[in-house]
Amino acid sequence: MKPTQKELTNWAITQIQEKYKNDIALLIGISGHALKNDCHGECFDYFVPANDNGNKLAQTFIIDGVGHDLYPRSWKRIENMAEFNDDFTKGLADAIILYSRNEDDKKRFAEFQEKLILNLKDNNFMFKKALLKLDTAMEIYRTVMFEDSFYKVKMGSGLISHYLSIAVACMNGTYFKQTLELETSELSQMKEIPDNFITYFEDIIIAKSIEDLKKLCYEIISTTRKFIEAHRPPKTEKLKTPVYKDLAAWYEELSLVWRRLYYYCTASDYRKAFNEALSLQYELNIIKEEFGLMEMDLLGSFEPENLILLKQRAQELEMYIISEIESHGVSINKYDTLEQFLVKNS
Repeated sequence: MKPTQKELTNWAITQIQEKYKNDIALLIGISGHALKNDCHGECFDYFVPANDNGNKLAQTFIIDGVGHDLYPRSWKRIENMAEFNDDFTKGLADAIILYSRNEDDKKRFAEFQEKLILNLKDNNFMFKKALLKLDTAMEIYRTVMFEDSFYKVKMGSGLISHYLSIAVACMNGTYFKQTLELETSELSQMKEIPDNFITYFEDIIIAKSIEDLKKLCYEIISTTRKFIEAHRPPKTEKLKTPVYKDLAAWYEELSLVWRRLYYYCTASDYRKAFNEALSLQYELNIIKEEFGLMEMDLLGSFEPENLILLKQRAQELEMYIISEIESHGVSINKYDTLEQFLVKNS
């Protein structure tokens, strides 16, 4: 421990013991969190208050040009770190306890560290966290695409790279340990990363135009999406048995959409045909997942000048749905005439 580091650590502990003995649970330091010649974060990074009064320990100050921030992280924030809802994973995983109020506080902190390690080993858990980071990156991208200011696009591009890097780390069951290094230095050592990810990341750093940045953002998001999907963990939970009576009821309701679609295709009304096809495609995507059906691409056959292709594809999909229902021993509630319906339902 460097002289300045040791003296500041002792100062913080003395402050706690003399003024906040019952108010501070832990004082935490983070190794490798400082530049070569300073001790920011090494002497202390944060403290865990035991109550509201403990928050008064918080201070920010500069000594010989080096800024220090003694700030609080509540037990809830510690829990968020263990659950990967806080990106400062290193702050829990690699934490050093510099002071503890008692053994119970140390034990509680250690339990959160153990929980973090267990989560790292849980492929399904980390996959879900990777998806959340991907979603965040895509939300930023949505804004970036409409920005015309270079610095805003540059900032958004950097954030996209950052969140996607965390997603990749999650997929590798790890986190970034070198907070002062560019993520690519650790990414290059991970077992699996998306194709060209590091190239896109570093190109974003040196890109000089808005157009290049937007293109690179698309590429790095695209390669990450493909990577995550290709590494989706197999489902281990018992799948629910589909209730094909529900599929029959769905078809009975949606049959009218098919009817309208056929009508508009025959009438060469591409605007209304598109509207009906869009609605039907949305519904098909939902039941595909619910009933484990094949991929049902309807809109891929939409050509405004040749709606017969769309009609034919819709007919194929309708026959497929009917066959799935009937092959599972379920009858579709349909009648040739009103009289048949009235006789059956009187």
